[in-house]
Amino acid sequence: MAGLNKVMLIGNAGRDAELRYTANGTAQAQFSLAVNSRRRGQSGDWEDQTEWFNIVLWAEQAERLSQYITKGKQLYVEGRLQTRSWDDDQGQRRYRTEVIGQTIQFLGSRGDSQGGGGGWEDGTASFSGGQRPGARAAGGNYGGFGGSRDETDPDDLPFE
Repeated sequence: MAGLNKVMLIGNAGRDAELRYTANGTAQAQFSLAVNSRRRGQSGDWEDQTEWFNIVLWAEQAERLSQYITKGKQLYVEGRLQTRSWDDDQGQRRYRTEVIGQTIQFLGSRGDSQGGGGGWEDGTASFSGGQRPGARAAGGNYGGFGGSRDETDPDDLPFE
């Protein structure tokens, strides 16, 4: 039986991306993403709820995007969930669930401090990591910045 592990989020960066390198020299960027939702509480008033996600980017994607992901930027993040575990200094087993980012898209307008960073005229830019050569990234580009989101060819879609 085939499995599916896919996460799609729209939210705001909770902190600037932090770029590090592993012992073997692989780049890794980490940041938090706040995703807000609204619902009616028991009193009938609207209540805001914020869910926090830990986002991890790897390799070239981490190096290219870490400088642009700053606190407050609105982002679309697509990736997969991964849980890792380790033993802390007191011997306690710790777990952390992270979203391994595969496609990152900057949302908002260029001048908007809550979003922005732009490659397209509408202020969005997209980058996908780990794609096979020639595959289109979300937003219709070829794995880098730029392009037009309206260029997606139906023949490139992964279903029949």
